[in-house]
Amino acid sequence: MKTKQLLLGCALAAVLTTPAFAKDLSFLLTNQSSAGVVGFYVSNTGSSEWEENLLEGGILAPGYEIDVVIADGLATCQYDIRTEFEGGDSFEDYDLDLCEMGGYAFE
Repeated sequence: MKTKQLLLGCALAAVLTTPAFAKDLSFLLTNQSSAGVVGFYVSNTGSSEWEENLLEGGILAPGYEIDVVIADGLATCQYDIRTEFEGGDSFEDYDLDLCEMGGYAFE
């Protein structure tokens, strides 16, 4: 009986000490504004720099939406967003829980 308890204890310890792997974060990005989006940058909250442009040189035209995947390997939902529009305007939004929100829209 003690051998079974010891094996069960070892198996439980192995599961509890195995690192958790972060899942990719996916959400719907919608452009409800009157200008095209030419830059969309997302960085985890607390970072001092913006990550690369997730639109990769593309444009999200007014009235369109796309699925965005953040595959940064982090186990967080808190992100900051920077958006650049055609014409040079930009907008920043901070400390967003993208897991809870499930989507982000420009208006």
